[in-house]
Amino acid sequence: MATLQKPENPLLVQARVVVALMLRDMRVTFGTSQLGYFWAVFSPAFGTSMLVVIFSFISRHPPIGTSFGLFFALGIIPFEMYRKINSSLMSVLDQNKGLLAYPLVKEFDVIFARFFLVFLTYLLIMIIFYSGLIVFLGVAPPSRIEQVIAAVGSAALFGLGIGVTNAVLLRLWSSWRQVEGILSRPMFFTSGILFIPTIFPPYIRDLLSWNPLIHVIEWIREGYYPNYHSVLLDKQYLYGWIGGLLVFGMVGERLYRKKVK
Repeated sequence: MATLQKPENPLLVQARVVVALMLRDMRVTFGTSQLGYFWAVFSPAFGTSMLVVIFSFISRHPPIGTSFGLFFALGIIPFEMYRKINSSLMSVLDQNKGLLAYPLVKEFDVIFARFFLVFLTYLLIMIIFYSGLIVFLGVAPPSRIEQVIAAVGSAALFGLGIGVTNAVLLRLWSSWRQVEGILSRPMFFTSGILFIPTIFPPYIRDLLSWNPLIHVIEWIREGYYPNYHSVLLDKQYLYGWIGGLLVFGMVGERLYRKKVK
């Protein structure tokens, strides 16, 4: 007598789909050679190193600590991770229309596969870069590693939320990419990558505090430096942005999906 096969856990099935999509993205993006993924890690790490060297010559005395390279890296790498997650997710649905024809592949599988691939890539870059600064330049390790990890995770989730939201807006309005590019351009200069908020008067700090990314970078630096306490950091404000963007983006994607069916 034939025995009925127990159905697989749907979450396990979707997890396998996401992993398979990640591996596919790696092959498509980085090629089949063994050095493909190495270049994916090396290229942004090298670019960040060049920026660190250039800005170190401009300003040798960081606002916190003794290494301007460390101070700059604590801001620029999380910012670049957020920017890469956002730009990758904005067009991920249009790039994978063919895959969405398969019954097992859902829109959120494609989104999460790309998100995890970019996040893990930049996490590896951070580990290599910060470890190199500690080993070769003798900078101190983070004083509160759990706070640094939480802040980096928040940067990734913020990138996920805004990336999904932008993907939905891009589907509704094809010119949104150009508008988003203009709106996001000042983020580099207002996110605290090159400064700490205490150098500005209170009314400037109030304006800067509207930018969620400055809270991420302030949180990372507060977790890394033992004696740094941010005058601006508001975690609840950051959580509000992350939660609001994730809900808006994911609900918006589901509504759009139903509209086009």
